[in-house]
Amino acid sequence: QGQLVESGGGSVQAGGSLRLACRASGRTWRRYVLGWFRQAPGKEREFVAATSWSGGWTSYAASVKGRFTISVDNAKDTIYLQMNSLKPEDTALYYCAATISSSSQHRYDYNYWGQGTQVTVSS
Repeated sequence: QGQLVESGGGSVQAGGSLRLACRASGRTWRRYVLGWFRQAPGKEREFVAATSWSGGWTSYAASVKGRFTISVDNAKDTIYLQMNSLKPEDTALYYCAATISSSSQHRYDYNYWGQGTQVTVSS
């Protein structure tokens, strides 16, 4: 069974930065697409960004494009989400997830999930 473990969440003021990490273990992940989703209280879980393990393909939600960057460290089996120019509306529980479906932004295609890491942005 595979495992995804997130870290790096925290509290920051608007305009600040955070870097989330997701370490993947327990199986061969190279054929999977790894993504980040987020869920704010009372809202649906939404797509944030995704990448292939090669880093040759990435995808971003319109709301974060230009502010967030997803990257891969193959040596550490870890993907990162660098979040800059954070806004209060970025406040959410951020999840790492994996799918065998290529190029997916749909949460129902992702069948491995981490426990989540909280990001809180104050104004």
